[in-house]
Amino acid sequence: MTTSAWRATEEDLLRTPDDGFKHELVDGEIRMSPAGTRHGLMSLKLASRLLAYVEQQGLGHVLDSRTGFRMPGGNVRCPDVGFVARGRFEGDKVPEGFSAVPPDLAVEVVSPDDRPRYVFDKIGEYLGAGVRLVWVVDAAGRVATVYRSLTNVRRLEQHEMLEGEDVVPGFRCPLVDVLVP
Repeated sequence: MTTSAWRATEEDLLRTPDDGFKHELVDGEIRMSPAGTRHGLMSLKLASRLLAYVEQQGLGHVLDSRTGFRMPGGNVRCPDVGFVARGRFEGDKVPEGFSAVPPDLAVEVVSPDDRPRYVFDKIGEYLGAGVRLVWVVDAAGRVATVYRSLTNVRRLEQHEMLEGEDVVPGFRCPLVDVLVP
């Protein structure tokens, strides 16, 4: 007797209900992430600061957590905040559907229910897809971790600055400004 496990597709992911949750396609499964109010506020605070700066400087596109990016292994990941530099989308036109272009910056805001292994898997997948900078913001620890690679990692305390480095040149934001007690 042959059995085959059902594997979700990108089309299944596109058909997920607009229920306020973040949905991703991971290893053939649709995963839902209930984020919570503090998570949402922190994501919005960071996204709004980044968006204002990026638009003022004409640097590209800031995207929210419902934006899916195709990863090389077939997963579709949705960072809490993403940034794609100007000129990276074909014709600099934002595509419909999921993006085949990975973000230059991916931001993950850690939720209380996030398992460390799951977050680390996402970081590895982002970096493997060509994401140049990953920020992981942890409200509970009041810290952020900055990844340029899996070996080039820097921890920021709440009094330090999130910096766009060469990815979002000139962007600086005090970490404490996006943390919610």
